[in-house]
Amino acid sequence: MSDTKITPDHIRAMKARGERIAALTTYDYPMTRLLDEAGIPLLLVGDSLGMVVLGLPDTTGVTLEDMEHHVRAAARARPRALLVADLPAHSYDTPEQALASARRLVAAGAEAVKAEGGRDILPQVRAIVGAGIPYLGHLGMLPQSVHLEGGYHIKGRTDTERQRLLADAEALAGAGAFAIVLELVTRAVAAEITRRLPIPTIGIGSGPDCDGQILVTHDLMGLLPWVRLRHARPLAELGRLMTETARQWRQQIQHPPSSPDAPAQP
Repeated sequence: MSDTKITPDHIRAMKARGERIAALTTYDYPMTRLLDEAGIPLLLVGDSLGMVVLGLPDTTGVTLEDMEHHVRAAARARPRALLVADLPAHSYDTPEQALASARRLVAAGAEAVKAEGGRDILPQVRAIVGAGIPYLGHLGMLPQSVHLEGGYHIKGRTDTERQRLLADAEALAGAGAFAIVLELVTRAVAAEITRRLPIPTIGIGSGPDCDGQILVTHDLMGLLPWVRLRHARPLAELGRLMTETARQWRQQIQHPPSSPDAPAQP
């Protein structure tokens, strides 16, 4: 594997080469180091940490301070991968706030930032990109809007939604985003967006036709065995392995093997 540091330009060029983009989430030093050693080119410190690390019901309770803490931990691994960080809910309500929040994440070690939305946050995107901070878009199902939308819903099923997604994607590309995450978008619409855009699409639950795929690492590794998602079948069961390993160790502590040099019992 090359030691060349991956940049947003590298990610953008992968589409032109027809090279599929594999992306995963990360939240701390060892996870970042291990995933980087696996050759994953894009690592996202996602606000999904609210659910998979902090035990929150959704991402809306994650704070900018939470994100800074986890970005610092991940950045200490000095990954070859591009390290992107989520702007959490209500940290980018205005262009001024968006830029200030993005700068805080960059100061913590992020090399790019991601936020949810299209034309509705275009002034924020332009402020971030205009300051020289690389930007990753996010369209489709927007987890930070789960309460407003009454749950997690697949997007692109109606022509109105299709037109809106296409317009939002083109607007983000025009504003300087280097790639766009498409979450829970119908396969047909995700494929159409992918064909139209000059920048990569990275899908999650949006079919196989995107330029790449991203998953929450805990879902891929089976670290949350009590949660199973239709679009994220685990390739390992590390959660169950951890439980079984701890159980075996507990049993060794409670029932240590007899030492051959121990005195015989009367």
